[in-house]
Amino acid sequence: MAYIYLLGLIFVLHLLAVSSPGPDFLLVLKNTIQYGKKAGSYTSLGIALGITIHILYSLTGIAMLLKKNPSLFNSIKYLGAIYIIYLGIKTLREKTKNLDINFNKIEKSFQKFKAVEMIKTGFLTNVLNPKASLFFLSIFSVVIPPDTPNFILVLIILMMFLTNYFWFDGVARLFSHPKMMSYYNKYEKILQKTFGILLILIGLEIFIL
Repeated sequence: MAYIYLLGLIFVLHLLAVSSPGPDFLLVLKNTIQYGKKAGSYTSLGIALGITIHILYSLTGIAMLLKKNPSLFNSIKYLGAIYIIYLGIKTLREKTKNLDINFNKIEKSFQKFKAVEMIKTGFLTNVLNPKASLFFLSIFSVVIPPDTPNFILVLIILMMFLTNYFWFDGVARLFSHPKMMSYYNKYEKILQKTFGILLILIGLEIFIL
């Protein structure tokens, strides 16, 4: 039961992270608009592979260190919780910026693209994003206990990979229709505030537990 809660908590945190508009979101959106749905899907695959790199070094490096030093684990736990709360406050204070894209200029037939290029672009955009590194280092040092079984770690990696891919693939499918952009701009402020509040609540829960 404890591991089900752990998987659920990580799923929620990861979903909040990937669903908050950032470089990955904008890249998927740009490639979808310029090249079409398939290009957005390949870009999503590249981003998911990049996320896997963050997960692997977060799990292997920090888990081994924390197993030998419980006091360090508690210190990082509090720092990570504070960082998550900071992200929530920052999200609440950020000004929303509507994405300015002129769909009238998009050609009816999308430009040609190479799948490998889309995957590579998505991968590099995610791996080279320092904010993603900080986020995963905080999450995995705070949420995952040092004695977590290997099969649970494998499930976490698989779950986060699939969550990431299907989220951005869904974004590509949704935003392949021009009308969806106007809906996003209309409710962006509400979505941003919701993400901020949820991050703060999760950070407080981690800090208290």
